[in-house]
Amino acid sequence: MWSSYIKSFKTYLQLECALSSNTIEAYLHDVELLQDFLDKVYPGLTLDAINRAHLQDFLKSIYDRELAAASQARIVSGIRSFFNFLVTEQILALDPTALLETPKLKRSLPDVLSVAEIDRLFAGIDHSKEEGQRNRAILETMYSSGLRVSEVTGLLISGLYLDVGFIRVRGKGNKERLVPIGDTASKHIKLYLTHNRTKIQPQKGREDIVFLNRRGGALTRVMVFYIIKNAAAQAGINKNIHPHTLRHSFATHLVEGGADLRAVQEMLGHQSITTTEIYTHLDRSFLRTTLEKYHPRFVNTR
Repeated sequence: MWSSYIKSFKTYLQLECALSSNTIEAYLHDVELLQDFLDKVYPGLTLDAINRAHLQDFLKSIYDRELAAASQARIVSGIRSFFNFLVTEQILALDPTALLETPKLKRSLPDVLSVAEIDRLFAGIDHSKEEGQRNRAILETMYSSGLRVSEVTGLLISGLYLDVGFIRVRGKGNKERLVPIGDTASKHIKLYLTHNRTKIQPQKGREDIVFLNRRGGALTRVMVFYIIKNAAAQAGINKNIHPHTLRHSFATHLVEGGADLRAVQEMLGHQSITTTEIYTHLDRSFLRTTLEKYHPRFVNTR
């Protein structure tokens, strides 16, 4: 019974919600976790008999595994989506997750690199190696345009409009957006395309992918992670560096420099301005300067 509903749920997520493959896999995994738990603890329990008490027992079992609050919250989100789908399709009359509590999340800001550290990071790339120019172009592009790692690995040659300073990326939910790109990043992309990528034979179906591995295939997210880690090690940067660090640094440097938050939201591809606010790693002096500059009745008495 579960398998047919899970299969339909997957189709719903793909076609109607247009979620990324990673998100879909995570949601399906969450539902399968619930199914395994209920089969063991409440054998024979049918879908229409599941209530909030059963789900709370499931969440307690997740909590006992000492998963991070963010992971627990993600599982709740996946379960909620599944039961919302079942109610929408009139498979169930009531949604047992309606009053289910989500673990409270502590909003913590990831490490952000200073502009000087960004320069050191890029300088730490070994250009003597065959893949050096490619790696430099990847990091420059991620920092210049605030791309997610999946957006840079999926970047297409047909989506490059470097003559006018824009690139087209495909973000979460398969949504496309045009993002500005700086001259430095454009220069390194052109160098890579002209002098390095021409030496690689793209695999079938990968001809339009910008950044290729040695075998002509698309880079994985893990590969980009190692590229950044190695560059950070070479530069002597001891912070917890990962691909999202460049995206966070991009947004942070823009806002600290006075950029409009709505513009940053658009460039990052966030649906909600609340999400963008997480990336504003602002110090108190910057906040005060902003207040002094823009508030009509602020009087600086210092």
